[in-house]
Amino acid sequence: MFVSAAFDSGNIEVIDASDPSDVRLAIRRDAGDEHMQWFHFRVSGARGVPCTFRLTNAASASYPPAWEGYRAVVTTDRREWTRVGTSYVGGVLVIEDTPAADVVWYSYFAPYALERGADLLARCQQSSRARVDRLGATVDGRDLDRVVVGEPGPGKRVVWVTGRQHPGETMASWWMEGFLGRLLDSNDALSRWLLDRAVVHVVPNMNPDGSARGHLRCNAAGANLNREWAEPTAARSPEVLYVRDAMYTTGVDFCLDVHGDEELPYVFLAGAEGIPGWSSRLAELDTAFRDAYERACPDVQRAHGYPADAPGKANLTMCTSQVAQRFDALAFTLEMPFKDNADAPDPVHGWSPERCIRCGHAAVDAIAGVVERLRG
Repeated sequence: MFVSAAFDSGNIEVIDASDPSDVRLAIRRDAGDEHMQWFHFRVSGARGVPCTFRLTNAASASYPPAWEGYRAVVTTDRREWTRVGTSYVGGVLVIEDTPAADVVWYSYFAPYALERGADLLARCQQSSRARVDRLGATVDGRDLDRVVVGEPGPGKRVVWVTGRQHPGETMASWWMEGFLGRLLDSNDALSRWLLDRAVVHVVPNMNPDGSARGHLRCNAAGANLNREWAEPTAARSPEVLYVRDAMYTTGVDFCLDVHGDEELPYVFLAGAEGIPGWSSRLAELDTAFRDAYERACPDVQRAHGYPADAPGKANLTMCTSQVAQRFDALAFTLEMPFKDNADAPDPVHGWSPERCIRCGHAAVDAIAGVVERLRG
């Protein structure tokens, strides 16, 4: 048996793999040595052999309570990811499985490879509705790409959608497939209607360096990009700097930043209620968008989520709060679970890429529900 992680988004250190019944592993930390929780590794040569994988440093993860009730994902075909027996005992995450093939992959959530992201960009640019441009280079020198869907025009609203600020939150990339796929569907009447009224700017992957490196939250410089929006720098957080500068050029009427939550088994929105510029106009739009998204995708709910910030207490280093304050814009963070949707559980897959895609698909309905009211 051999355990490896030398591939795109791979993350594991092998302590001892000599005994399949007691394989001891450790999760590598992000650059900057602050965060870790994402894992993704390959096991070969253990077909039909009962295996127990022990992630020995799980108690030191960024969110140890997230391991409670969590189940890892496994695949043999790299297309369907199913949940596997997982427990958290004495600070160790224990994954028990009998590999059903010569090579199997285990991960924190279904991975989303950079190559698949490149394929998504290529599909987008085949549409007459979209163009792809490069906003700049990441810390490691990778391209930071934007998809612009629709054409500017008098009175058109400006919508921005970003994902994967936290690279381990791969559900955001699966969501992007659903969102962009529907926007670019020439047979979708609602998408056509929306693009008559808005231009949509999409950054599908804000953190390609962290994605490739197998990080949970940080870029190659060790920066948590969703804490860099107040004062991004070219050395530490160029990804945020380039996107923020592009926003200055276009303006922003609506912003949705797509994430995943390690602990909560729900899909929910977090708004910008705590910004100094919060107003009755934004409050009415906030309610209208939540209502529209919940109608279009009942997985989205508001009974469970983050508590709203107190008035004037928003963290302006975060995308949602900074953009809402700077542009007087409606802005949200969308959170999807690493675990499952407790309101509608799937015992085989948990929260899955397919459900992420459907959630992205439904966001078109939700944005269409408020687009004409985004400015007076």
